[in-house]
Amino acid sequence: MKKLFFYMTLMLVGAQMQAQKDFQGMAVYESKTQAPKFEGMRGNRDITPEMQKSMEERMKKMLEKTFVLNFDKSASIYKEEEKLETPGQQQGGFRVMFGSLTGGGGTFYKDVKTKSYTVDKEFMGKEFLVVDSLPKLNWKLEQETKQIGGYNCFKATAVKAPSKTDFRNFRPKKEDDKDSKKDEAKKTSGDIKTNFADNFEMPKEIVVTAWYTPEIPVNQGPENYWGLPGLILEINDGTTTILCSKIVLNAKEKVEIKPSKKGKVVSQKEYDETVIKKMEEFREMNRGRAGGPPPMGR
Repeated sequence: MKKLFFYMTLMLVGAQMQAQKDFQGMAVYESKTQAPKFEGMRGNRDITPEMQKSMEERMKKMLEKTFVLNFDKSASIYKEEEKLETPGQQQGGFRVMFGSLTGGGGTFYKDVKTKSYTVDKEFMGKEFLVVDSLPKLNWKLEQETKQIGGYNCFKATAVKAPSKTDFRNFRPKKEDDKDSKKDEAKKTSGDIKTNFADNFEMPKEIVVTAWYTPEIPVNQGPENYWGLPGLILEINDGTTTILCSKIVLNAKEKVEIKPSKKGKVVSQKEYDETVIKKMEEFREMNRGRAGGPPPMGR
């Protein structure tokens, strides 16, 4: 009888370990970023209010993305959901470049055991494989709760340094009265530079608010967010909100969770330096031109 109980206990433990090993989930996230206003282009006589509105609408659509996170107990892959292009809106150079600067493009692989990540990026026609350590945020666990999709979620906040290669981190530049008067004088004389990038600045820090559910006990979340005692279902950093819209646990068909291997291996710092250099070149090339960036969709 004792032997039978012993073997049954072993079988139960083995079944639990196998269940944990086979555990896998999928979460769909909707990402929306507040579209910037093309305020700096109002002084350009070639940009009509209708053109400005059209550009802002296109930018808004480009900043609305859907992502899928496949995860198990220790790793995950996060990738933008592919969508068919609208006729006449094929991806051009600016669209591809802009997409890589707004959280899109590539497969983001996170391994919370080794605290590392791998993401393949395409920028200006070149493929990079960024491999680095996961950023560690000092999460402050709050008492506030709410429900997301039927799951009980808890609030957590953290402060992080902004990424200079993520357009979503930029904020509209606040000008004082003197600067406003100078701009008005330039508009009157027709001598005004309408470079789009000149209207934005990088904040010193960003406050992040997360909502996580202990009901799905994995140390995972969208993008490079992790480190909470439950799956992160919502993230907000002031301009961008990433909200989970669907969760599927232990589907019959398993997804292979592994990092990409394509591209030149670089650290995050090396990749950022490359992007910043190219963006500065792009900025100088377009400085003073009407409208700043080239038309989207071409």
